Amino acid sequence: MIYLKMSKIEEIMPANLKRAIKKLGHDINTARRRRKLTVAMMTQRAGISKPTYLRVEKGDPNVSFGIYCMVLFALGEADRINDLLDISRDETGLLLDEARLPKRVHPPKQPSGAL
Repeated sequence: MIYLKMSKIEEIMPANLKRAIKKLGHDINTARRRRKLTVAMMTQRAGISKPTYLRVEKGDPNVSFGIYCMVLFALGEADRINDLLDISRDETGLLLDEARLPKRVHPPKQPSGAL
């Protein structure tokens, strides 16, 4: 029996994130096949090796974010990266900003001797 050692990130990664990355890999596989692109074509377009690309399609969380970005670029879907975290829709961040606002605003103090 072969045991594969999990990386540190896989050990601590929540199950929902593992599922999301696996889904991304599956979706990349489906998108490639819909476009009738071979694995060789994808590796050439993304500038990566075949083993790395196959890890992407398996949804390996140890593959760098940059590699996933290049694969999305090769599929013509790189613009989707812009929507990963849109700060204008970051409800938590906006609430934190609002909580840090001062209760009152005072005018700046005039330096002594100024008229």
